[in-house]
Amino acid sequence: MSQPKSKLSRRTLFAGAGTAGALAAAATLLPGVLRETDEAPQAKEPPAKGGGYQLTEHVKQYYKSTLI
Repeated sequence: MSQPKSKLSRRTLFAGAGTAGALAAAATLLPGVLRETDEAPQAKEPPAKGGGYQLTEHVKQYYKSTLI
């Protein structure tokens, strides 16, 4: 007895799995893209007498990363 040939081939199966994987990856990346488009913080006015160095969180993090 011969069995009817299935229309689902290995190539179709792997293409579907690849498409599902790509969609899952895109779905995990999209929320990050939406968060990055939030309004950027406003820059402070430069000091009138020059200078302008400020000890910000970013600078503090850099100093912490240079400690041995």
